[in-house]
Amino acid sequence: MADNNFQAVIEPARFKLDGGAMYGIIPKPMWEKKHPADNENRVDLALRLWVIKSKDKIVVVDTGIGDYHDEKFNLMFDVRSNRSPLEQALNELDISCKQVTDLIITHLHFDHVGGMGIKNTDGNWELAFPNAYCHLHQKHWDYSKKATARDKGSFHSHLYEDLLDIYKNQNKLITYNEEEGVLRRLEDLNLKYKVSFGHTPWLLHPYNNEMIYMADLIPTSNHIHIPWVMGYDISPGVTTQDKEAFLEFIFEKNLTMIFEHDPNFWGAKLTKDKKKKYRPDIKFESKNKLSYFLERI
Repeated sequence: MADNNFQAVIEPARFKLDGGAMYGIIPKPMWEKKHPADNENRVDLALRLWVIKSKDKIVVVDTGIGDYHDEKFNLMFDVRSNRSPLEQALNELDISCKQVTDLIITHLHFDHVGGMGIKNTDGNWELAFPNAYCHLHQKHWDYSKKATARDKGSFHSHLYEDLLDIYKNQNKLITYNEEEGVLRRLEDLNLKYKVSFGHTPWLLHPYNNEMIYMADLIPTSNHIHIPWVMGYDISPGVTTQDKEAFLEFIFEKNLTMIFEHDPNFWGAKLTKDKKKKYRPDIKFESKNKLSYFLERI
């Protein structure tokens, strides 16, 4: 596999969040039919990343929750992973962390950047991908530094700020300021991006001519329904507008959505029903393994 071009999803870990927070105003009797909760009202969630290998590039989108949290945190969120989970997941694809050329960060919430760094024997942070360029939206980074009291806890800046400084000092931090653009030119599958605003301002969504990474705009296949918006979103009304625009774009381009947090399905194609509402057409089932091969380019 190491010599071939391919796309893959990897799942370095799983965790749980409150079901009510995941589904916002949707009543529990409705969402629990789709996504059963445990006895603490938590729902199981994947931490799913997108990997693209081309002739001369290896791109990783997001890094999961990491393994730096204390026991209290891991128990609260029921974090389940091995030690160095991202490294192990990539190794299953015959990829080492040193081979990764580009890291795309959709946004700076702790469950998306936790694998950015590893602690050395001196207890200091080092880059998990020492030879990669890091791609990040500048306006989202700016927002994270002045986040509201409501979402400030989602930004573990004590982890990522030092790591971003390392990338910056090495001239390997690439930032963006527009609502859409090109991230990396990968032969005939150029990696582009669009942004959304409802979950968190300037959330970056990478896509090529086959797939798009939904991150927390549509975290699971259940959230394709426009009103099904997370309680975590900083602007839920804006999320509904973002979803309408993105779903139209995805349908027109015939893209496959990759769900970062769906425990059962890694992705889906879209269709429209008789009422012209978007619904999942073909859903791609997760194999529920640490990592697995997805699709050759």
